[in-house]
Amino acid sequence: MSQGSGPPLTDRFDRFVLLAEMRTGSNFLEECLNQIDGLRCWGEAFNPHFTGHAGKTELAGVTVAQRDRDPGRLLQAMTRQTDGMAGFRFFHDHDRRVLDRLLPDPRCAKIVLTRNPLDSYVSLKIARTTNQWRLNDMTSAKTARIAFDPPEFRAHLAALGAFQMEVLRALQTSGQTAFYIAYEDVGELDVLNGLAAWLGARGRLDRIAQRTRVQNPSDLRDKVENFDEMVRSLSDVDHFGLGRTPNFEPRRGPQVSGFVTARTAPLLFMPVAGAPFASVERWLARLDGAEVAELGRPTSQKDIRRWKRQRPETRAFTMLRHPVARLHDTFCRHVLMPGPECFVEIRDTLRSHYGVPIPETAPGKGYDAAAHRAAFMAFARFVAGNLGGQTAIRVDPSWASQSSLLQGMAQFMLPDLILREDEAPGHLPELAARIGRDAPPWAEETPPPPLPLSAIYDSEVEETVRGIYRRDYIMLGFASWRR
Repeated sequence: MSQGSGPPLTDRFDRFVLLAEMRTGSNFLEECLNQIDGLRCWGEAFNPHFTGHAGKTELAGVTVAQRDRDPGRLLQAMTRQTDGMAGFRFFHDHDRRVLDRLLPDPRCAKIVLTRNPLDSYVSLKIARTTNQWRLNDMTSAKTARIAFDPPEFRAHLAALGAFQMEVLRALQTSGQTAFYIAYEDVGELDVLNGLAAWLGARGRLDRIAQRTRVQNPSDLRDKVENFDEMVRSLSDVDHFGLGRTPNFEPRRGPQVSGFVTARTAPLLFMPVAGAPFASVERWLARLDGAEVAELGRPTSQKDIRRWKRQRPETRAFTMLRHPVARLHDTFCRHVLMPGPECFVEIRDTLRSHYGVPIPETAPGKGYDAAAHRAAFMAFARFVAGNLGGQTAIRVDPSWASQSSLLQGMAQFMLPDLILREDEAPGHLPELAARIGRDAPPWAEETPPPPLPLSAIYDSEVEETVRGIYRRDYIMLGFASWRR
């Protein structure tokens, strides 16, 4: 029961949201919160199928239809009708508009309730089988044994993990923290009073008047028909992220200032730095019988949206380059060879601080394949450390992973077509045909001097670059480079 002698309600929070999932103990936690003076939890206020609790079509005087038209109306109604702080339970499949509104709001307290996902999965399957979602007394308990379904469990696990990561990321980027509570801690009096103190509630609990009971207290072996099969199928679940490819690269925006449009054709090229660019520009220009200088150069997202509105059907495409060829091109173009495309300061720093054995000026007659290979491999080792966050030099887009650049593009728009450089001769004519044009011939870019990749490529070069761009090889499906 609640004691009213606790500290007064603070002004840190205006409301709270209990972020949970089905079968995590959220009913019980709601019951406990509602015993605390100054708090009221209104149930699953934004469940798409009901409001508050199962079967209800109205909450705080707001109907489901009114709520769906304007979620803010229900938020305001709950606040007005609460003596103290109002809150509600929210699951990953509830109204997305509410989550987008409350996650960045520091005046909304976030309580995150978690449970072992295998336990919640089994409990959910049993509840669906028995149609018993809440238990008040063991005399009415229904039991069942369920069959473990590996693909179904993996989908369950993925949904929970994605929601939890989204919440965590939103809290981190907005400078907030949440009150994390596990299923096993919901019945702990000290934990609940700690939660009340964190929320700034007036009241405290001296005991827990528990109406909701644990529905399935037996061991998993007693609840799962194919228990041994379940254990075997879970052996390949990577609990510790052993198969994760670490990614310490900075997150990137779409960089739309580099996009290129055809002069008249409804084609938009979204270049990936380090991949073919000049050859695509020439192809786009020839498609319209134009010069490269006549291509469109949008400078903002507004420009691109305007361009798309003026053309009823548009196609956007990008082109990738094999990681080995891309890194070698970047090395020659931006590091090794002095000139307008050279990163002069980075070149000097690589020579003086990172031991990249490149000549002070342009390579001369003594610079052979062995010297070129040694210089390229040293540059590759630098890039590995640079992408791993171990250097003070910027992660330049020309050697950033192509998957990270694609993710940046996706923040604004997705390309209709992602090509690989070696596919251009076959697929660009198909792209032109989609817009009713005849495709001009494709001309490959001339590799930068001084030596082609084929002069130094071997299995060690391949494995070194694969280690740097493992995520690109996996996510984008690159095989070993072919001459």
